[in-house]
Amino acid sequence: MDVGSPSGPDVDVDELLALAERTAREAAELLLSGRRTSVITVDHTKSTPTDVVTAMDTAAEELIRDRLSSARPDDTILGEEGGSVPGDSGVRWIVDPLDGTVNYLYGLPAYAVSIAAEVDGEVVAGAVTCPPTGEMWTARRGKGAWLDGTPLRVNPVSELDQALVGTGFWYDAGLRARQAELLRHVLPRVRDVRRIGSASLDLCAVATGRLDAFYETGLHPWDWSAGILVAEEAGARAGGLPGRPPERRLTVTAAPDIFDALRDLVLTHGIEVVESPVVAGEPVRPER
Repeated sequence: MDVGSPSGPDVDVDELLALAERTAREAAELLLSGRRTSVITVDHTKSTPTDVVTAMDTAAEELIRDRLSSARPDDTILGEEGGSVPGDSGVRWIVDPLDGTVNYLYGLPAYAVSIAAEVDGEVVAGAVTCPPTGEMWTARRGKGAWLDGTPLRVNPVSELDQALVGTGFWYDAGLRARQAELLRHVLPRVRDVRRIGSASLDLCAVATGRLDAFYETGLHPWDWSAGILVAEEAGARAGGLPGRPPERRLTVTAAPDIFDALRDLVLTHGIEVVESPVVAGEPVRPER
């Protein structure tokens, strides 16, 4: 299927999705091989001493960039570790080569490779895989979401107090403290809370019905682009601050009937949104 406009590219989205899935699987094999054959050590840190990057983060992103550039040399690529590679095709790839680096470092089986394809500013295809389990989530805008080929649908939960909610914590100690204070108000209002350690997997868990909702502050486009498409195509709502799309300041994804209640709860109890420079070229989409 082609998408495009008179001023934009004509693109076969099915081909983009197939490329994302194929590349994610190859990167997943690289990560698994690294855990089997190497001692995983911290390569460097990012925002804080606890925000780590391993050599495998970098190696996986290099593999992904190579495969995407070889197949589509005119596309833009935005990656977590390597920044943005410019292109002029109207297609941009948004890549997290290893979402859940601390889990990977410790050998916990909850980390992901996430690859999204964006056309003219809208994410149209995405693939998220969990290397330890081999599970692959895929989605195509307007066509649905799947786990290993099985169609997905969010849980039909209608009351927040019956919802299992995922969240995550930033690496800055001050923001962590504020997030913990917010959690103190959220916990009594929901069924329970889970902290998996990979936003991509949290978002796919909402799509799969393993979670009913997810919220977090401090995320980047590579954390959410593919996962939110999977969740939305499974019937979830996604947004940020009222009237805003998911963004660095706030990302909320939930079954439709509890979305407003969860976001209101987060905002009512004083979560201080992250005020930091927007990542260059960060996708801005209408809230769905």
